[in-house]
Amino acid sequence: MANTPYPESYYAASANPVPARPALQDDVETDVCVIGAGYTGLSSALFLLENGFKVTVLEAAKVGFGASGRNGGQIVNSYSRDIDVIERSVGPQQAQLLGNMAFEGGRIIRERVAKYQIQCDLKDGGVFAALTAKQMGHLESQKRLWERFGHTQLELLDQRRIREVVACEEYVGGMLDMSGGHIHPLNLALGEAAAVESLGGVIYEQSPAVRIERGASPVVHTPQGKVRAKFIIVAGNAYLGNLVPELAAKSMPCGTQVIATEALGDELARSLLPQDYCVEDCNYLLDYYRLTGDKRLIFGGGVVYGARDPANIEAIIRPKMLKAFPQLKDVKIDYAWTGNFLLTLSRLPQVGRLGDNIYYSQGCSGHGVTYTHLAGKVLAEALRGQAERFDAFADLPHYPFPGGQLLRTPFAAMGAWYYGLRDRLGF
Repeated sequence: MANTPYPESYYAASANPVPARPALQDDVETDVCVIGAGYTGLSSALFLLENGFKVTVLEAAKVGFGASGRNGGQIVNSYSRDIDVIERSVGPQQAQLLGNMAFEGGRIIRERVAKYQIQCDLKDGGVFAALTAKQMGHLESQKRLWERFGHTQLELLDQRRIREVVACEEYVGGMLDMSGGHIHPLNLALGEAAAVESLGGVIYEQSPAVRIERGASPVVHTPQGKVRAKFIIVAGNAYLGNLVPELAAKSMPCGTQVIATEALGDELARSLLPQDYCVEDCNYLLDYYRLTGDKRLIFGGGVVYGARDPANIEAIIRPKMLKAFPQLKDVKIDYAWTGNFLLTLSRLPQVGRLGDNIYYSQGCSGHGVTYTHLAGKVLAEALRGQAERFDAFADLPHYPFPGGQLLRTPFAAMGAWYYGLRDRLGF
């Protein structure tokens, strides 16, 4: 049987030790079968186990193999489309429910880290950096919007203040969110998996779901075994493939690229980001960066629609890093990797149920670290019969990409080119 290892990333190289987890080779029964051991699946499993369910998790590769173990590691609040966009689409009542949840994911992460003593280099503080006066105006509006929903840990940064938190001459200002922050994302996933197992949950690695047998007692088939369950949670996101065709039709895997420098040393690292906050800019095709626990700079950006792996990731990302920090021109890049996230046409997550017993959440659209932790709680609530918050997500309108799977990639790339041009021209 094929063994799929982690990609050669900084995260895999610095991962905490983990036990060997077997592939499923038997027929088992459980209350809930979770497909995917990333943040959505692990968060769902943890909340369900804490509420007395018997849970089995199937992972096609290794825990955190997908976006959960490859992302920029930034705790960013709200959704890829903010609450005001949601409000215009669905009205004030549904938007109020979704707005009340927009800042919950970060709290869940911190609760998990504290409760289960997860070692993942958690640091507080995230900065949204404005490159233009228009972007700064957007941040001022965003602060008012978030404060309307009770989120008050925010500070607007003028040009002088942003120079105090990030040594980049490009920015005209920004906004600091002290409930934002950053983590070692793979170690967070590994710690959550250990928590799942500490509560009696079972995780099978190298066990891809190849077929779902739907019905009153659904069965998930793997190459060498099967799981019969009362409920199924589909949490594969960009790595689900065509297992559930009706979900694949409304989403598109996209790749993002990340590099990690050599260790910079305390002095240089502190000169770049004195308070150790993470940063993302306000462009549509944004750049994001932060320091690691051992004082490397993680820098990411760029989107490859259709999730192809670029031939030379460093050639794409290093110039972006040097534009922000020309003082790093002689610094060596130790790691470069790519990972996929799942894009929806609305850029809002897709949540729902197929039949009576197959639940899903997917399509974080690049905003997944916090949302996936919330999604696990919302899915677990729905399985317990508390569906109000689940329904608020499930009722969001979603549409297939125009032209179907054949044309979704060029259409999305064309839209991104347009918005990227707007970023460059400053309007």
